[in-house]
Amino acid sequence: MRCVIWLSRPAQNTSFDAAICTAAVADWRPAHVQDQKIKKTSKDALPPPLALLPNPDILAELSEPSPSRPRLVIGFAAETETVEAHARAKLARKGCDWIVANNVGAGSDVMGGSENQVILITPDKAEHWPRLSKEDVACRLARTLADWFLKPHKSL
Repeated sequence: MRCVIWLSRPAQNTSFDAAICTAAVADWRPAHVQDQKIKKTSKDALPPPLALLPNPDILAELSEPSPSRPRLVIGFAAETETVEAHARAKLARKGCDWIVANNVGAGSDVMGGSENQVILITPDKAEHWPRLSKEDVACRLARTLADWFLKPHKSL
């Protein structure tokens, strides 16, 4: 399954200013889908093996150099340890322009909470934002995005 915007994207010659990929739809999918419920055969039965296949990597695909690549591609990274290092590695691996990273590890109240503390990772810097409401994080990201578009940039 891909996100609705990805499914409805126009022809290759159409360009977008920015792509913001907040989370993977799902990293994996079952290799085989059963038509019927998989029933237990006995009280002590072990679950059947589950073979998985990778889903398309929308962030990486959008980041690939092409005439239709958005001018700015932003991904998110929910990390449980060494947040900045893992986010910087993801930035390089995916080929996107920015990563918005946060710590969702044990002791974090980000998932299900109303606040977040993020690090905006670019190829040149890591900007540590203070703890903010999730709405304020979104507004600050929108302002940062708008400011980026107001400055002249070389073609990517």
